[in-house]
Amino acid sequence: MTDRAERDDADRLPAGTRIGRAALRVADLDETTAFYRDVVGLAVLDRAAERATLGVDGTPLLVVERDADRPARSRTDAGLFHTAFRVPSRAALGEALGRVRERWRLDGGSDHLVSEALYLDDPEGNGVEIYRDRPREEWPVDESGAVRMATEPLDVEGVAAAAAEETEAEEAAAGETEAGETASTDLVDRAPADTDVGHVHLEVTSLSAFEAVYVDGLGFEVGMTGPDVRFVAAGGYHHHLGANTWRGRTTSAAGRGLAWFEVVVPDEAALDAVRVRLDAVAAEREVAVDERDDGIAVTDGDGIEVRVRTE
Repeated sequence: MTDRAERDDADRLPAGTRIGRAALRVADLDETTAFYRDVVGLAVLDRAAERATLGVDGTPLLVVERDADRPARSRTDAGLFHTAFRVPSRAALGEALGRVRERWRLDGGSDHLVSEALYLDDPEGNGVEIYRDRPREEWPVDESGAVRMATEPLDVEGVAAAAAEETEAEEAAAGETEAGETASTDLVDRAPADTDVGHVHLEVTSLSAFEAVYVDGLGFEVGMTGPDVRFVAAGGYHHHLGANTWRGRTTSAAGRGLAWFEVVVPDEAALDAVRVRLDAVAAEREVAVDERDDGIAVTDGDGIEVRVRTE
């Protein structure tokens, strides 16, 4: 493969690349669907006996599939670390915090310098992040110009206050709040229309194998790295994908949990370039590449399926 330090634009995903839908295999479809509806705030767009699709403003973001016969994910299996739902503002993050506090349990919160994030698990133990990005012009960079991230304590009460302040401003603008009155604190049930899947973070058995597929093959660029973590992205984003070996996973994904996720590229030319790169990787590694009606599906060496399609 091309030396990563010498890659030209033909070896990279275009700036318009984004994450599309993610899909989960679960034992209890009803309970899991209710969590993503009532806690994360997604709307149920379609529901069948074995499958639910959830999203915002008619746009699907998450597919949940019942697969009760499949075993639970083992402690050694690679797979999902978290699906990260990105909301468009600090106030929207505060609204999400209100839902979590009222209806679930918050496992943690972090300030990553580029973003503020809430962390929790769904009813089947799948990791969930809900986050908001700071404006790009505020993102810190290192001497090389790479985006710099950290993990610092989240100002939880500041996030909560942002939602209350927005509500107060909206009510005042509508003439509904008299001087000295407190703004309504009614729970906001739905995530806003601009919510999307900002990134997916994986647990893998090998970071070098992860890079071979997602950097050399798909065409993401390496961002922040550490001895046991890699962040990769397109277009200078802080990360579209994360991968870590923190828990020492040693076997391929086999149980319930992540079924697949999507990488969405802007056009057919970008999709064709991905095909070429993936074919070169597949010639050297245990990577399965299959054609789909809407693009390509690649199953990496950890048994994780990623689907690549155009807008």
